[in-house]
Amino acid sequence: MNTRKPLDATATSLMVGLCFCFGLQQVALKAAAQDMAPILQISLRSGLAALLVVGLMLARRERLVQISRTWKPGLAVGVLFFLEYLFTGQSLRYTSASRSVVFLYTSPIFAALILHFMEASERMAPRQWAGILLAFCGIAVAFLGHQTVAGQGADLSLLGDALALLAGASWGVTTVVIRMSSLATVPAKQTLLYQLAGACVLLFPMAVLLHQTDFTVTPILLLSLGYQVFILSFVAFLLWFWLLRHYQASRIGVLSFMTPLFGVLLGAVLLHEPVEPGFVTGALLVVAGLVLVSGAGWISQSLKKFRRPA
Repeated sequence: MNTRKPLDATATSLMVGLCFCFGLQQVALKAAAQDMAPILQISLRSGLAALLVVGLMLARRERLVQISRTWKPGLAVGVLFFLEYLFTGQSLRYTSASRSVVFLYTSPIFAALILHFMEASERMAPRQWAGILLAFCGIAVAFLGHQTVAGQGADLSLLGDALALLAGASWGVTTVVIRMSSLATVPAKQTLLYQLAGACVLLFPMAVLLHQTDFTVTPILLLSLGYQVFILSFVAFLLWFWLLRHYQASRIGVLSFMTPLFGVLLGAVLLHEPVEPGFVTGALLVVAGLVLVSGAGWISQSLKKFRRPA
């Protein structure tokens, strides 16, 4: 029996805080990029966060991983998580944090498209297809309406946008693998552990190959890493999983549209990134499309209640 609750004040408040934290991710990476390359930051934070997750699971006497059942999909999500953050880290070298976060959070669009053709229960309704079309129109508008990042050519800025979009696609495929494999039935912390381990182990040699291992210890770097390790990769993810266990996932998913909006706002306020009209228009179209795709069931229920006679 489904005992998950509808949204209440507690869940809504937590989701606002979580979306703020997730929206701050690219800003934190970008702010410390001069002191440590983003992919090296992500590798380090993933390793430290994995140790925290292991410590928590051991303290609760939980099984770390179920190797016999999950090693193949676990390996897949580890590689996909690595690709997601490789593309994210590299995108921040060429484009703004606000643009990167909007393109990264197109992931539900890719997941919905793939699941539509792989799982009968995931077939999309006309309203969701309208959301897909709206989101891709928003992506096109955001690409066409961009301005060159200071000190870089237009081609490099577009490359950064494209890499962030690839990160979103990688995240979307990760969602599909988790949904369609044995990982769907194991505790979420085990899946998170596979992802964190994959990012840590694979991103570090990539940083070496790309000559991005130099770093300078500064207050900004320490603050950024502290936030990424303890708040983002540990506390925020655990709260997210707690919400998914106790509240209706569709309602929570609708609220996640706030993340790219926070990302744009925080990039403008904290990093003084330009907010181009074309990009804002595209971002709003993407967010509207995400709401239609992720919240189709919730929207249908709301419309039925609104139309029901008193």
